[in-house]
Amino acid sequence: MNTHDYIEKNKERFLEELKDLLRIPSVSADPKYKEDVFRAGEFIKTKLEEAGADKVELCQTAGYPIVYGEKIIDASLPTVLVYGHYDVQPPDPLELWETPPFEPTVRDEKIYARGACDDKGQMYMHVKAFEAMMKTDTLPCNVKFMIEGEEEVGSDNLGIFVQNNKEKLAADVILISDTGMIANDIPSVTVGLRGLSYVEVEVTGPNRDLHSGLYGGAVPNPINVLCDMIASLKDEDDRITVDNFYDDVAEVSAEERAEMAKAPFSLEEYKNSIGLKDVEGEKGYSTLERASIRPTLDVNGIWGGYTGEGAKTVIASKAYAKISMRLVPNQDSETITKLFKKHFEKIAPDSVSVVVKPHHGGEPIVTPTNSQAYQAASFAYKQTFDKDPIPMRGGGSIPIVAMFKSELGIDSILMGFGLDSDAIHSPNEHYGLFNFYKGINTIPHFFFQYTKIYKPELV
Repeated sequence: MNTHDYIEKNKERFLEELKDLLRIPSVSADPKYKEDVFRAGEFIKTKLEEAGADKVELCQTAGYPIVYGEKIIDASLPTVLVYGHYDVQPPDPLELWETPPFEPTVRDEKIYARGACDDKGQMYMHVKAFEAMMKTDTLPCNVKFMIEGEEEVGSDNLGIFVQNNKEKLAADVILISDTGMIANDIPSVTVGLRGLSYVEVEVTGPNRDLHSGLYGGAVPNPINVLCDMIASLKDEDDRITVDNFYDDVAEVSAEERAEMAKAPFSLEEYKNSIGLKDVEGEKGYSTLERASIRPTLDVNGIWGGYTGEGAKTVIASKAYAKISMRLVPNQDSETITKLFKKHFEKIAPDSVSVVVKPHHGGEPIVTPTNSQAYQAASFAYKQTFDKDPIPMRGGGSIPIVAMFKSELGIDSILMGFGLDSDAIHSPNEHYGLFNFYKGINTIPHFFFQYTKIYKPELV
């Protein structure tokens, strides 16, 4: 039996196993799910063992464990290091889910659950592709797995693990499926990702909540002040006003922008898909460019005062917001965080005090399209989609990609199978069954072609 036939024979079992994984509420950001996050790690460990991996272990960290496993068939063959994560975003707001987030439901040929696409569905494709190659004796090279449980909270302990285990993780390329593609009939390989600077701000006014009738109009309202400060962070052209923010931004050439513009894109479909009448963004750039090659600043959450049922007429003592900045090549996350802190403190009126608390960050990356890994990925997509993939830059951030390069000296290849419409990080997240199975079938082609390009005499 060949690999494809094995996958076809076992596809229903693969889906049921994914459902079992999706039922585990492995929310790394919320301590109340701590046991569930550990349980998800144990699940992956068991499935790697069942698939045929050796030396499978839960590598303990200061936070959640990293699942490691390997299959070394020949030291002279190349080694592919597969990275993924088993933790997921919080499911809130729960009331907006059509079906419960941790009760996976298939409808319209999609599986709905938190983590369905990001990243359990995509990560699990690799486990099943590995199983298929092992059970059909077609694994062409060495493989290692490193599946973590803290990606959604910044991967703080992954860097320490990588630094302390460079020999264990030695490989020739890192294979990641935590990105997307343009459409089910337009495959693409992500060759660029934005970096990230994520901060939380606190604005304090009076030393306690005050009666808005007795004090309103006479004292600073931290919520009002915070809103004014946030509004000032962009100008009328939607350019970020943080001092020196654009100093290191790498400008993309007109030629590359022209190539990007060739990617199929319908602005009307884009707007309709997210219920908008119009789009906005930095003047002088297209929607696709704004979402990939330009830096951004967005408020991810804002709160303060009374938010319960009914009325409570208070002027809050404090107001808070979480703010993320997506960064492009040549921008440095630590530098941007410092620039933001300095700017935010500068624009605060004397009537309040502010605190800027950095959370986590990561660096932007651009990967070459002339590498052996890219050639292998292109070949793999060609085999299963019957067309060459389009190289594209993604707007999201996977900070560990830059860290892998700096610590291990290894480039990553980003073979994502999700779609922009999969609602990751949102209610009703889903992943197409087409995409899940297509990924499992495509991955073995990458392994074979990468081995063939790397050492053709051994294949």
